[in-house]
Amino acid sequence: MKLYYSPLACSLADHITLREAGVQFALERVDLKTKQLTSGGDFSLVTAKGYVPALVLGDGQVLTESIAVLDWIAAEYPDLGVATPLGRTRVLEALTYISTEVHRAFKPLWHAGAETEKAKARQTIARQLQYFADGLTTDYLFGETPSVADFYLFVMLLWAVRFEVRVPEVLGQLRDRLAARPAVVASMRYEGLI
Repeated sequence: MKLYYSPLACSLADHITLREAGVQFALERVDLKTKQLTSGGDFSLVTAKGYVPALVLGDGQVLTESIAVLDWIAAEYPDLGVATPLGRTRVLEALTYISTEVHRAFKPLWHAGAETEKAKARQTIARQLQYFADGLTTDYLFGETPSVADFYLFVMLLWAVRFEVRVPEVLGQLRDRLAARPAVVASMRYEGLI
């Protein structure tokens, strides 16, 4: 299994969850501007989409899109899912909201644009993160152990720090709990983030 990633991209969530699962996998860094791999290869030969994550499974199949990759990881490694009758659905619900709303709302902050657009994006993201803060009654989104959704939210919380987005205190505490986990520390070190 091989994960194609770019430092501090959403692929960090996939990187962390694979480490949390304790599986063996290879990593290859992608330059998202040039689509070149560290090995010198062309990332567009891995996926025509041209962005991370891309997870190549042992049989050669390629999974893309964070929601799909994280769902696959949770299905293969159930400790990273939620074992209730609606558990998988609730995780997919959280992953979808993170991807389609929170993640997407960061776009003006990653790219050159007017400060008014960036200010509006910060307000939107803060409002969207409040949704998770209001529902957080345990250490993690779905109980006392983290799920794949917690790790995707963790990446968004790192982005919030980077772009000075106001984060509710309870989510700052969640971010700190996750940041202390060995798999998170190892992933961030590997990607040169700490």
